[in-house]
Amino acid sequence: MTEKTPVRRCPAVLISAPSSGQGKTTVTAALARLHHNAGLRVRVFKCGPDFLDPTILAAACGSPVHQLDLWMVGEENCRDLLWQAAGEADLIIVEGVMGLFDGSPSAADLAELFSLPVLAVIDAKAMAQTFAAVAFGLSRFRPSLAFAGALANRVAGDHHAKLIKDSLPPELTWRGALRRQDELELPSRHLGLVQASELTDLDRRLNLAAEQLAEQGVATMPREVEFFKSGATAPPKALSGVKIAIARDAAFSFIYQANIDLLEAMGAQLLFFSPINGDGLPTCDSLYLPGGYPELHLDSLADNRLLIDDILLHQSQNKPILAECGGLLYLLESLSYGQKRRRMVGLLPARAELTGKLMGLGLMSAQLPEGTLRGHCFHHSTLSTDLSPLTFGVRHDGRNQLGEAVYRLKRLTATYIHFYFPSNWQACAALFAR
Repeated sequence: MTEKTPVRRCPAVLISAPSSGQGKTTVTAALARLHHNAGLRVRVFKCGPDFLDPTILAAACGSPVHQLDLWMVGEENCRDLLWQAAGEADLIIVEGVMGLFDGSPSAADLAELFSLPVLAVIDAKAMAQTFAAVAFGLSRFRPSLAFAGALANRVAGDHHAKLIKDSLPPELTWRGALRRQDELELPSRHLGLVQASELTDLDRRLNLAAEQLAEQGVATMPREVEFFKSGATAPPKALSGVKIAIARDAAFSFIYQANIDLLEAMGAQLLFFSPINGDGLPTCDSLYLPGGYPELHLDSLADNRLLIDDILLHQSQNKPILAECGGLLYLLESLSYGQKRRRMVGLLPARAELTGKLMGLGLMSAQLPEGTLRGHCFHHSTLSTDLSPLTFGVRHDGRNQLGEAVYRLKRLTATYIHFYFPSNWQACAALFAR
């Protein structure tokens, strides 16, 4: 970096763990709520492409949550997102993904690149002194990582917590414990955590977890980190005056905040509407149907004939439509979940059925006529169609198998892939342009 590079400083920490399921989201949300309740401006990020954890984290800190991923988001965009947050916040918290060293890129890669100290959250419900060995291994596996200490999750009580604390070597900082308590656990379903909007008692849960952390003295601020701007230029107003209707409700909620930010930055006028609440399609130039849980709202979607007719008319006028995952399922002839099967919009000659197992997962890119976009897929449904794909996604993990199909009918683009628009603003603009 040159001396002219703008530098911002802000306390920051990355919350990670030995594996998934250790309670990273609960601890991250509790820590964010603890400092938010103290009157601090807190910005939270989620490492990886997850949609669901950010809804909980945004409720905890009172600010939008962006994803950080060195492949999908890119180093340059990650750097600018952190730099921007450092100018707005008193504290930055990043929740990691999977285990600290899992994946390529991993949460550890992100922490090391941006000098973020790592706080390890370890589920202690079935261990005592072995906690220290796990924490010690995490802290020493990559010596170049800054380690901020360890926090025990799901301890049985004060005595259990003391056993763990006393077992830690002097160089490992004890960051307290959260007791094993049903009220602190965040409920899940087949795609992950339940959305924040569905938890009527979320504030109570967050405040209870924050109070427990406060009792442990975890309110201590992490050290300051220096953040630098990348020098990238802002995109032009390539969508100036373009009206984009975006489905957004409990059935269509998997939307990257960065996608919304980019569309607005390029001058688009965004018109949000709710398919499950009976809304018709707003007067628009383009339509965006993101992912979500359409299978949980089959009746509401099937019975909204006003919207179905509007979408069919929109397509007949050759206007752009982007449908991702749940949006793709909504445009099919039918969708089945359990014993229920309902007709959907019928734009695509295909049928889908929710299964009891994971059918698609991973980071991937898709080379479209408009350009290559990066993204992620995560779904539990199977799709049957005779429609020939426009192209297939390419898996980031290097597996020698086809990624998800991308279908194209007129200006409709439909796929299981959730695209991250800032990965290629030119391709994004071309997809939605009049």
